[in-house]
Amino acid sequence: KSCEEDTNNLLKLVAEILNFTQVETGQIQLNMMPSDIKEIIRYAINTTGQVADQRNISIIEDYPSELSEVFIDKEKTAWVLTNLISNAIRYSYDNSRIRISGLQTGNRVKISVTDTGHGIDPRYKNKIFDRYFRVPGTGKEGTGLGLAISKEFIEAQGGQITVESQPGSGSTFSVVVNCV
Repeated sequence: KSCEEDTNNLLKLVAEILNFTQVETGQIQLNMMPSDIKEIIRYAINTTGQVADQRNISIIEDYPSELSEVFIDKEKTAWVLTNLISNAIRYSYDNSRIRISGLQTGNRVKISVTDTGHGIDPRYKNKIFDRYFRVPGTGKEGTGLGLAISKEFIEAQGGQITVESQPGSGSTFSVVVNCV
């Protein structure tokens, strides 16, 4: 590993610990405001793009040009989407694709991140958002906190986070947030 990778991993760990502290103490501080979800998606893609490029993973954006403004905490939602895309890259095969799609239904916007990895065994689907849980046998590093923190952050904003997955077919993590 390079020094840069080690530094980035350490920064991610510190950020997770700080975020987890907010979750653990029940004091998630939200700064809710009208936001352009497409801007936040682009930020998350730019943040993870170098790692995707290193593995020749294409990130495909598939959402309408017109999505209503959403009422969210920009920083926490950006963290969640960055985490989901980062996980999708980690669990996808080299030379594959990740799809980020968006859909507006009524007063809600759904953003989905679909990877091309192994998928999640149905036995673990209900545990995937639990603190410290990591799917056994993947050989992937992680704290087991990212999805738990993501769930807490999205639910604190009145949203939802879900997963759909089949072994051998990859996974789709979706975040649903409220429009302004």
